[in-house]
Amino acid sequence: MPNAARLAPAAGGRPPPPAPDLSELSAAGLRAFFNIARDWSLSAEEQIILLGAPGRSTFFKWKAAPQSARLARDTLERLSLILGIYKALQILLPEPNAADSWIKRPNAAPPFGGRPALDRMLAGNISDLVAVRQYLDAMRGGWA
Repeated sequence: MPNAARLAPAAGGRPPPPAPDLSELSAAGLRAFFNIARDWSLSAEEQIILLGAPGRSTFFKWKAAPQSARLARDTLERLSLILGIYKALQILLPEPNAADSWIKRPNAAPPFGGRPALDRMLAGNISDLVAVRQYLDAMRGGWA
């Protein structure tokens, strides 16, 4: 009965709330991403690359109406990694300006080779986002 645990009532005897659907996940992820992009002072072109290079019209539609988006798995994975990077920076560097500017500062750590983390993130591959996320998680003592 592996599914029995999913159907068990939540605390207080109520059934658990339904899982968010793809539209809700997409909208929430995009709203968070656009707030992060503002905090990081990312250009529209940088944002497009981080999102996996959707068409410009699609990007601007997502920005204007995130609730209308139904993102592909690749884009959702990118959003998850970017949110993780943002959160790790907030933990490591509690001063907001330091956390937000870190991705644009030159970094001598091995994954970056003296270049800013944003350069690595803008290489366009999910693996580059994973590398930045793993580096930050290792710096804060989490799993690498």
